[in-house]
Amino acid sequence: MTLPDDAAPEGGGGPPRRGLFAWFRRHPFIHLGPGLITGVADDDPSGIATYSQAGAQFGLNMLWTMPLAYPLMAAIQSVCARIGRVTGRGLAANIKAHFHPAVLQGVVVLLLLANVLNIAADVAAMGEVGELVTGVNRHLMTVIFVGLSLGLQIFVPYHRYVSMLKWLCLSLLAYAAVLFTVKVPWSEVAVRTLLPRFKLDATSAAVVVGVFGTTISPYLFFWQASEEVEDMGRRPAGSALIRNPDAARDELQRIKWDTWSGMFYSNITAFFIILATAVTLHVSGITDITTAAQAAAALKPLAGHFAFLLFTLGILGVGLIGVPVLAGSGAYALAEAMNWPSGLEKKPREAKGFYAVIALSVLAGLIIQYSPISPMKALFWSAVINGVVAVPLMAVILLLAARKSVMGPYTATRSLLVLGWIATGLMGAAALCLLLPGGKA
Repeated sequence: MTLPDDAAPEGGGGPPRRGLFAWFRRHPFIHLGPGLITGVADDDPSGIATYSQAGAQFGLNMLWTMPLAYPLMAAIQSVCARIGRVTGRGLAANIKAHFHPAVLQGVVVLLLLANVLNIAADVAAMGEVGELVTGVNRHLMTVIFVGLSLGLQIFVPYHRYVSMLKWLCLSLLAYAAVLFTVKVPWSEVAVRTLLPRFKLDATSAAVVVGVFGTTISPYLFFWQASEEVEDMGRRPAGSALIRNPDAARDELQRIKWDTWSGMFYSNITAFFIILATAVTLHVSGITDITTAAQAAAALKPLAGHFAFLLFTLGILGVGLIGVPVLAGSGAYALAEAMNWPSGLEKKPREAKGFYAVIALSVLAGLIIQYSPISPMKALFWSAVINGVVAVPLMAVILLLAARKSVMGPYTATRSLLVLGWIATGLMGAAALCLLLPGGKA
């Protein structure tokens, strides 16, 4: 598949175009950042539960969702990254500058609420998995993971912390490794990916809605744009591209490579999770999975202890990425809306409001563990809220990216905008399914 040419501005000069291979030779793995981390954060523990349910319930017949979601997800994330790097401001700051205040207020409030509920589901899954592996009480394990996540975000400078997140991204390879422990009918996999067989009814529609809602989520939009701004200060040409056109070709090429490769890594991992549960749980008649920990536990007698350990390693690794991204995305959004100092590179005393939002978001997610609200119910309402906010937010993002008054000569290319509007339409249809009577995540 040819990537949309989002590296070429509509006008302006700059140095001669350089190929991706030449660029990659000059920029090693450590320079891959916002796109890679965003992609991995998308496969958080609650996402793993959704993909596991798709594989357990429908076998190989939900594999098609990932090839379809990939270009749509990559396009909208590319647009978000482009907005951050070109303007030097995050999404919330750009929305605040160009739309009615009510738009930003509604988006930020719903984003924070959805993120807290999603964090609650994620840390609960991590605690359950920790108990499966160590035998230590799940609530104690949850507290340990929450403390570790908060400590890293608040007390470790961004340039060091982000390197840790990048290495944690390797934990997703565990799901590819699981496939080496089980028998996979690869010819049938290819056929069912292209020609799935399932009845389109309320049950299958709910799973499809859940998969796309998990894959394309509002918190990822805010995180990637803000991380481009964070990374901008660490680059030799560290200023907004609208003021520094000489850096535009290299930087937009980097965004193209980072985002499309990061989203590919995310989607191929989700594909592997659906496949792994399809050839183990579905084949054995286990078709109802409600948590990532349940999927891991069910794998143990079917695929062996090694497959179980790989699956749990993946859950814990991506949980340590997903929770900070959820908390950080909300903190960036509210800080920009309130004109507070923000940034993970800043010390806590330099950005008190920003770090307070991170801490309160994670602690609120932890408190839900001890409330009557079940983690799965929290996840359901998170999906509902994300479904409500994603569609208008995506429309706003695409309108921003197409405006020369915002982006100068670096407006998003037609191919990115077309894919972005297709994704918006698809998410709109998903939201309608979710909100209709009888709909469920």
